[in-house]
Formats: sequence, structure tokens, C-alpha cells
Amino acid sequence: MTTERLPNPMTPSDDNSPPTKPIRLADRDDLTDLLESHSPVLVDFYTEGCSMCQSIEPVLGNVARATGITVGMVNPRKDPQLIEEYQIRSVPTLSVFTDGTEVGRLAEGFQGADAVVEFINTYTAEESLETLTDR
Repeated sequence: MTTERLPNPMTPSDDNSPPTKPIRLADRDDLTDLLESHSPVLVDFYTEGCSMCQSIEPVLGNVARATGITVGMVNPRKDPQLIEEYQIRSVPTLSVFTDGTEVGRLAEGFQGADAVVEFINTYTAEESLETLTDR
């Protein structure tokens, strides 16, 4: 299953509102730009061919739409610096960033939407996000 790369959210017309679907990031520079322009951010470190990574992608889309959090997706194999810098040891790895700093990590395989929202709420100081079942 391949997905087109989504438009870069850091365009001049961007009003810093969170995108409503995951943003495909090409490399470390794209990730840095995203972390500098949005907070909080959920980042999915994934690899192509990983069945759990493919399964969690639609979940992340639901989380982005339901909660308003910015979600980025980056394949560290395409930019090996990311593997070392973020100490990626398994995929999918979900990391929450606040003001550009990683504040939480979940690397336990596939997670449902409510588990991802609960994980985000644990690490964000902002008003708690609703679970999808509360909507």
C-alpha cells in the first residue's frame, strides 16, 4: 500500500493550524520544520513493508482528524541520521513532541486510536484530547 506524499504544511499560506491528516516527511529537515512550526506533534517513525506500520496509518489519520493534533510520518531508513538521533530501535515508534522536544514514546507495535489518544494525553500539558469513543 503506497500513499502519496502529502503537501508540506509549512507553506506561506499556512496559518499554523494542525493538518487534519498525517503529513509524510521526507527527511530530518522536514521533521525539524514540522517540529518548529507545530506543537504538540505526534511523529510516527515507520518503514515501508512493515505490516504494523501500514495498519497504524489509518488510525493516525483518525487521531489527527478527531483531536486536531499534528501528525507526521517519517521513514528513518531514508535518512539514517534519524535512526541514531532519535534512537529508533523498532517500528512503528510513536513519539510526542512539545515545543520541538520529545516528551513521550510508544514503541509497542500496533495501537488503536483510543490508546494513541491516551498516550498523547499523558505527555501533553494542553487540555486533554477526547477519545474517539467520546465523540
